[in-house]
Amino acid sequence: MKRSLFQLPSLGSVCLPCRQRIARAHAFPPFRIPQKRLLTTTSRDLADTNPASSNISATGSVADLSQSFTSRFSDLSNEPIIPEGLMRKANPSLTDMPFIRPHHLHIYATRHNCHITLTAGNRDPIISVSSGNIGFKKAQRGSYDAAYQLGAYVMGMIKNQAMLDENYPGKGGQIRQLEVVLRNFGPGREAVSKILLGSEGRALRTRIVRVMDGTRLKFGGTRGKKPRRLG
Repeated sequence: MKRSLFQLPSLGSVCLPCRQRIARAHAFPPFRIPQKRLLTTTSRDLADTNPASSNISATGSVADLSQSFTSRFSDLSNEPIIPEGLMRKANPSLTDMPFIRPHHLHIYATRHNCHITLTAGNRDPIISVSSGNIGFKKAQRGSYDAAYQLGAYVMGMIKNQAMLDENYPGKGGQIRQLEVVLRNFGPGREAVSKILLGSEGRALRTRIVRVMDGTRLKFGGTRGKKPRRLG
C-alpha cells in the first residue's frame, strides 16, 4: 500500500524538486507554499510562541509549519471538492439519444422535365413521379406550372397516406426528419421550393433538417456537346 504524502517525515526540509518527485512516486499532486504566505505565517507563528522559544532556527520553523499544514489536510479524502454551482448536470448526452435516419426528398429539375423522389432512411424509394405522370406532354413537362402542380401532387400523396402520423405502417415508417436534395437549375427547382414554403408544405416544412444541392460538377473528362443555337 502506498504511503500518503502527508505521512512522510520532515517534509518541510525537502527541496521543491524532491517534493515533486516524491509526489509523483506516491500518485499525489505536488503542492507548493508561496514564499509570501510562508513568511507571513512563520512570523505569526513565531509571535504566538513563548519568548523562551524565540531562538528557534529557520529550518525548524519551516518544518513545524509544514507539519501543521499537512496535519490540517490529512483527514480530507482524495476526492476533488467541486462547488455545487460548477457541477455538470446529469443530462443525457447526444450519444445516448436514438439515431433517426431522415427521409430524403430529391428534386431533379431539368429544362425539359421535373422529377420528385421521396426515399426512406435506407434510400429505398417510396414515391417517384415526374411531370409526365400527372398529364403533361412534351414541352409542357418542363414548364414552371407543371413543376408546381407536381409538387402539390406529391404533398397531397404524403398527406393522404398519413406518412406524417406516428403509427404509419407503410414503407420507411413515419417521416420524422426530412432532407431536401435539389439538383440542377430548371424551372422546377424554384416551383417546388415555393410549394415547400407555401401552405401545401406547411406540415412537411417543420420536419426539414437539411437542404442540400446535388448538382453534378464536371472536372475534366471528354469534350462537351456543342451548344444548340437556333437561328
